[in-house]
Amino acid sequence: MNIRPFRAYRFNSSKVSDLSAVVAPPYDQIDSEIQSRLYALHPWNVVRITFGREEPGDNGERNRYRRAREHLDRWLGEQVFVRDPEPAIYPYHQTYRVGETTITRKGFIALGELTDYEKRIVRPHERTHAKPKEDRLRLLEATSGDFGLIFMLVSDPNAELLRAAAPPDGAHPIAEARDIRGEVHRLWRISDPGRIASLQALMADKSVIIADGHHRYETALAYRRTHPGADFKLMAFFALEAPGCTIFPNHRLVHDLPAFAPEEMLARAEQWFEVTRFPAQEAPEAEGERLIERLASAAEAGRIAIGFVAGKTRWSAFLTLRPDATQRIDWPPGKPEAWRRLSVSVLHEGLLRPLLGITDAELVAKTCVDYTAGAADAVRLTRAGRYQAAFLLHPTTQAELKEIVETGEVLPQKSTHFYPKLLTGLVFSFVSE
Repeated sequence: MNIRPFRAYRFNSSKVSDLSAVVAPPYDQIDSEIQSRLYALHPWNVVRITFGREEPGDNGERNRYRRAREHLDRWLGEQVFVRDPEPAIYPYHQTYRVGETTITRKGFIALGELTDYEKRIVRPHERTHAKPKEDRLRLLEATSGDFGLIFMLVSDPNAELLRAAAPPDGAHPIAEARDIRGEVHRLWRISDPGRIASLQALMADKSVIIADGHHRYETALAYRRTHPGADFKLMAFFALEAPGCTIFPNHRLVHDLPAFAPEEMLARAEQWFEVTRFPAQEAPEAEGERLIERLASAAEAGRIAIGFVAGKTRWSAFLTLRPDATQRIDWPPGKPEAWRRLSVSVLHEGLLRPLLGITDAELVAKTCVDYTAGAADAVRLTRAGRYQAAFLLHPTTQAELKEIVETGEVLPQKSTHFYPKLLTGLVFSFVSE
C-alpha cells in the first residue's frame, strides 16, 4: 500500500473551543434523530457538509449537496477550517470501553493510493449497494472534499507499524474530541521526513482490508475514472492483531413476515440444531446478557450457536448447530469452509432462508430484517412488539475475517460492526490537492 503525508484541513482551535460539538459519526451511522442532535450541537457541525438535511423545495438546482458546498466555502472563507503548514501523517488513538474494560485502539491517518480490488492490495470484506455510492458520489462531485475516513486493517504481528506511528515523544494531542457515545478520540501530527519515510517503507508491501467504508472507497474509485489524478483517499490504518480491533455482531431483527410461527420454525430447525428453551426474564438486559454469555461459551467450545427471542412469548431459545449439520445445509455453491463456519452464514442458510423464506435480496433491501449491535436493544424491541423475532449472534473474529478475505470471498451481509466508529471532521483534504 502506497501512502502519502498530506496537509490536513482542520477546525480552527481559535474559533472552535469544543471539538466534540463539531465532529460527527460516519454518514452511514446517522439516522434522523442523530442528525437532529448534531445540528443542534453547533452551527458548524460537520454533518451539514457530510450528511445534510433535505429541505422542502429541494430540486436539481437547490439541494443538500449544493448546501454542503456552500457551507464548505463559507467556513473556509471565515477560517473555521484552516490548513496545516506542512505535510504530515497523523497518529490517531481511540479510547473506549467494552463492558468494564478500557481499550485504546492506535493507528494513523494518511492518504492511501486507490487501487482496484483485482490487484489485491485493498481487499473488501462485504458487498456494496448502488444507492449509498450514488449519494457519496454526488457529494464528492459537489464539494471535492475528502471527509470520510476509510477504516483499514493491516497485519502488523510484530507491532512495527504501531511503534513507527507512535505520537512524537512528549507531544500533546493537536485535537481531542468525544463522539456521541462518549468515546475519546485523539490526534497527533508526525511531520518529520525521516519518520514519514519509515512508515511509507513499512507500508509499501502491505495489503489492507477495508473494515468500514466500502461505499466510500468504491465511490473514490468511480470518481477517479472521470477525474484523472484523483488517485489518493483519506484512510485510517489500524493493526489487525493489536488491542482495539473490536468487532460486535449485527443481531437480526425480523419484521413483517406473513404467518410467522416461531413454534413451527423451532420444530423444523431441530433437523440442524439442538434447541434449548429458557423462561423469559423481565429485564431485556438480563435476557440479552444470558444469551450472549451462552453464545460465548459455545464459541469457546468450538460450537456454532444462535440465540432466539420471539415477540411476546414467555421463553427464549438457544440453537446449537449439530456436528453433522454443516454437511446437510444447502450452502450457496463455491463458498469456502471458513465462510460456512461463520455463525451469520449458519443463520442465513440454516434458518432465515430455508425456514422463513427470507432471500438475499430481502436482506440487502432490509424489507423484513433490521440490524442492531446491541443484544439488550434486540430483546427489548422484540419483547415490546416492534419486531416478530430477534436472532442473536456471536461476533465474527479477526481471524475469521482475515481467513475469508484472503480466499477472495466476502462475508455475508452485515457480518461485522467495528467499534468504535471513526470520527468525521478531525481532518479532511481535497481530492484535487
